[in-house]
Amino acid sequence: MPRLSLRAIDRALADADPATLALLDTYLPRPVEPFNAWLKRATPSYHWDWPHLRSIQDALAKVTTGEITRLYIHEPPRHGKTEQNTIRYPVYRIAHTPEYRAIIGAYNATIAAQFGRKARRVARQMGIPLNEERTAADDWETLAGGGVRSVGMGGGITGHGADGIFIDDPIKSREEAESLVYRDKAWDWYRDDLYTRLEPGGSITLTATRWHDDDLAGRILASEDGPNWTVIHLPAFADAPDDPLHRILGAALCPDRFDEEALARIRSVLGEYGFAALYQGRPRPREGNQFPRDRIQVVDTLPAQMPTVRYWDKAGTRDGGARTAGVKIAGPHQGLWYVCDSRIFQKEAAERDADIRATTALDGHSVRVRAEQEPGSAGKDGGANFIRMLAGYDVASHPVTGDKVTRAEGFAAQWQAGNVRLLRGAWNKAYLDEAETFPTGKFKDQVDASAGAFQDLAARANVGAVTVGAKGRPTPWRMPT
Repeated sequence: MPRLSLRAIDRALADADPATLALLDTYLPRPVEPFNAWLKRATPSYHWDWPHLRSIQDALAKVTTGEITRLYIHEPPRHGKTEQNTIRYPVYRIAHTPEYRAIIGAYNATIAAQFGRKARRVARQMGIPLNEERTAADDWETLAGGGVRSVGMGGGITGHGADGIFIDDPIKSREEAESLVYRDKAWDWYRDDLYTRLEPGGSITLTATRWHDDDLAGRILASEDGPNWTVIHLPAFADAPDDPLHRILGAALCPDRFDEEALARIRSVLGEYGFAALYQGRPRPREGNQFPRDRIQVVDTLPAQMPTVRYWDKAGTRDGGARTAGVKIAGPHQGLWYVCDSRIFQKEAAERDADIRATTALDGHSVRVRAEQEPGSAGKDGGANFIRMLAGYDVASHPVTGDKVTRAEGFAAQWQAGNVRLLRGAWNKAYLDEAETFPTGKFKDQVDASAGAFQDLAARANVGAVTVGAKGRPTPWRMPT
């Protein structure tokens, strides 16, 4: 084929119709414009430089490059999460890769179509050439074959692949959140309908406020796929020393929209139960609050030479059900107790025992090892096997009395009094999330293991670990004088 001169190419392009030019333009390489700069061009009237939005933009930039393929974002209501993450980010990807295909999922078809309609409007404003034969609000396409398909929870999307799946608030009400049937339905929809549409190398972004410990975000993060997810957790009030925006405790997320006074008014209307979930992203049970998050302090170092116990609450199943948890606690030191580490996993008995042996070796001989002994002869055999498995260490297995809530009361009392410290580590969030939702959260194993370790330490220190009397009631505390 003869090569064309630049002048001949110019003449050919001058005679080309707009559709042909637009199609050719999609094949030309171009630099990727930063998302923040693109947002300011797309919708200059919005505030795109608020710190919480910039932190999400940084995470979405890693989604663009493929560094992040699973992203969960918690923001409180009315803080701009949908406009940025669900409506404009997919259009941004299409603007730079016109064949990019996105699926937007929401709690019903009407809301999903609304998101799709807004995304289509932004695409047109940014000059993205659309296929005029396919411009429905819930299913529009670019000339290059990309576009957006919008679907409500439970809606079918067979035949539609996606380079990016964007789920936005799959629960619409408290009634739905409290329904196990609905939560199961949302989970099945995510696994069977949405997840199976993802193309190789694609990404999933979930933007949602929390409603329940077992909502879709909770189930995803508790699943085997949970460790693959990057979490951007932005509570309305800063409530932890490792706040992602480096706010002081109690500072508002976006004072320009909702300052501390405005958030306090919302809190007074919603109550602690609703506010903790929707605005703080930390759903908690309706009944009780044995382990309030604001009563724990995170520390970077431990006092030297404290008695230390690792207590195991064992389970022997790989998928679902209870988990095996091993919590290491040290103390007391000047009246304080230190939670040093927590290990959790769901594995068959042989793999579980191998992990317990490896953890024990890492802890060393100075750490006592304890485990709950199940009732009956099978429990005695299991306890004997546990002791045999860890021969050479200070190891024991004891039967327990009372239910999990009662057994946790002694440790909870010290927690509520501000006498418990947490050694900083990657395991902190999972540990605190479970403790805060105890006893009605999905998991109780880390709390149960913590209670066992505390009981062992407190009994030896003679500070009055709670024991269960003949009528199932805890005996009074014997506090040191």
